[in-house]
Amino acid sequence: MPYTQLGRTGLTVARLVLGTMNFGPATDEHDSGEIMDAALDAGVNLFDTADVYGRSQVTGAGTRGDTEELVGRWLGRGDRRERVVLATKVYGSWGDWPNSGGLGARHIRRACEDSLRRLGTDHIDIYQMHHIDRRVPWEEIWQAMDLLVAQGKVLYVGSSNFAGWHIAQAEEAAARRSSLGLVSEQCLYNLAQRAAEAEVLPAAQAYGLGVIPWSPLHGGVLGGVLEKERTGGRHRSAGDRAAAEVAERREQIQAYEDLCGKLGTPPGEVALAWLLTRPGVTGPIVGPRTREQLHSALRALSVELSPETLAELDRIFPGPGPAPESFAW
Repeated sequence: MPYTQLGRTGLTVARLVLGTMNFGPATDEHDSGEIMDAALDAGVNLFDTADVYGRSQVTGAGTRGDTEELVGRWLGRGDRRERVVLATKVYGSWGDWPNSGGLGARHIRRACEDSLRRLGTDHIDIYQMHHIDRRVPWEEIWQAMDLLVAQGKVLYVGSSNFAGWHIAQAEEAAARRSSLGLVSEQCLYNLAQRAAEAEVLPAAQAYGLGVIPWSPLHGGVLGGVLEKERTGGRHRSAGDRAAAEVAERREQIQAYEDLCGKLGTPPGEVALAWLLTRPGVTGPIVGPRTREQLHSALRALSVELSPETLAELDRIFPGPGPAPESFAW
């Protein structure tokens, strides 16, 4: 397992991140435990979850918080907690009552306590803001986060789904308080969705944040979706969101799958391997529903893409280019 530093920190993490969003809603506790066992045995040490995971986006089954509880029960056996860099998130609303969501100080404090209880641990290694909260001043957010760090309940703070200028705002506000600030950004980033390259990735690199892409297979679109159609399979995503994407970009996706066929490498593994070549990327989040999906992701670590292949991938899925040159001179 190759490892790297998370951004500018001294924290060493694997180049693949285990996402747990499917644990509970799509994968039962027994199979989820086997996946986590296999990931840890393979050297994956950064496990990512969120306080709101546990309710299926497709069927509505399950309850928010179930995934943290499932992960917590698994962590409670043996020395697993000491071996795992544990990341979770705060922002999502837990009801209609005021202050039950967002990044206000009151909710951050309560949400952290609840996550610690569900996870069965005394600290969270990376506590990530799941979304920007435009209502709350950065001074309040950092005061709340700094207190959690001072109490030993949180070691590092990260962000998710931030624009580049949100990262800059957060970092400058943290610097005014002499705080460490953000150490990571989770963003939507894959071959088919490269908007993050314009400003989010450059901002993260400028401030020393590790980038952790989510949805590396773009909801299954980059996982051989057309081949699965031909062989009687189907693409699974929340509400089948991939269906519209496939209909709109079929020619592009076919060119991609044809290239993967020439390489003799499954499309999903090529998509992950491509992300691992991108500057500033710590490691993509993989959210396996089965052990085979995990093993496929692990195989991507050994896939080497030639300069010619990378150029062809750029031709099929062109990026936006750097800002401001992508929209100005």
